Amino acid sequence: MLLCKQRGMNQTAHRRAATSPSVHRSATRRPFTTGRSRAGVRVMAGHPAANKWIEEQLGTGPVVKESFVSGSGWSSAYVVETQGGCRYFVKTALGRDEGMFRGEALGLQAMYDTHTLRIPKVFHYGLLEGAGRGGSFIVMEHLDMRGGRLDSGELGRRLARMHLATPKDEHAAAGQFGFPVDNTIGGTQQLNGWTSDWVAFLRDKRLGPQLQMTGDSQLKRMGEQLCSNLHTYFDGIEVRPSVLHGDLWSGNIGAVGSEPTIFDPATYYGHHEAEFGMSWCAGFSQDFYRAYHEIIPRAPGFEQRAEIYRLYHYLNHLNLFGDSYYSQCASILKRLT
Repeated sequence: MLLCKQRGMNQTAHRRAATSPSVHRSATRRPFTTGRSRAGVRVMAGHPAANKWIEEQLGTGPVVKESFVSGSGWSSAYVVETQGGCRYFVKTALGRDEGMFRGEALGLQAMYDTHTLRIPKVFHYGLLEGAGRGGSFIVMEHLDMRGGRLDSGELGRRLARMHLATPKDEHAAAGQFGFPVDNTIGGTQQLNGWTSDWVAFLRDKRLGPQLQMTGDSQLKRMGEQLCSNLHTYFDGIEVRPSVLHGDLWSGNIGAVGSEPTIFDPATYYGHHEAEFGMSWCAGFSQDFYRAYHEIIPRAPGFEQRAEIYRLYHYLNHLNLFGDSYYSQCASILKRLT
């Protein structure tokens, strides 16, 4: 897929910087300015407000180096090194309030709290003071993935355990689907809220908004037909809220040593099968699926529901990146209606 190649650029930059959470769909633009470290080596400079927070709040000395990792139309990422030898992963978004990074921070924390996969710890998110057109930033743990060895079976087992973990959030623990805040899927707002009806959540918070954004009458007509019969795909199965990464593709997966890690989420509490909506851009192996389904067996109708969950992500790609994703959306809708 076209976007898998674009996202692969991000993954390469991410590995080269030996960092953990990277930015979606990298571009080559520079986020701010360039400067020199104290050793005189020219480096990419991050935003001074983010660096100031690190220096004042984390107690590891002044920032001596910032290395640009990747950027997109909505955020930029870099690695900060302090005089005390500590590294932090920083993402910034000019022109955006802190809502995007609030969603990311809460999502990382929700996954972190399951104690299953290696999730980067979030230190802070907030507004960029002094940014001319506003902006926000997030500071998190730097994970060194140099030499990491990803075991697909171990990833599958740990992901299944994450999906089975009892949520810390009281709404999700009580059987509701959603998330405490709206967040983003790439650059698209992802609506959440809480409901005890998974089919209604999938229809009203996921498929419906994406279909409306396309502005395409044919897709909307087929989408309305699918949504009117959506409940039939869930007859006879139990759906309980699982904490989901929400945008799990190859660029958001890595390993710290032999420990699998996932990052850059679009988290919410939903049906565990929805996690595989980006499988077409994830490269999950048979070992991965075998290990996952040894813990959470496939329920009847899995393949048809998988099409519905892929549709959500194809629609999002259509809305973000244009008509190269139209045929996939139309084909799935034709098969399901």
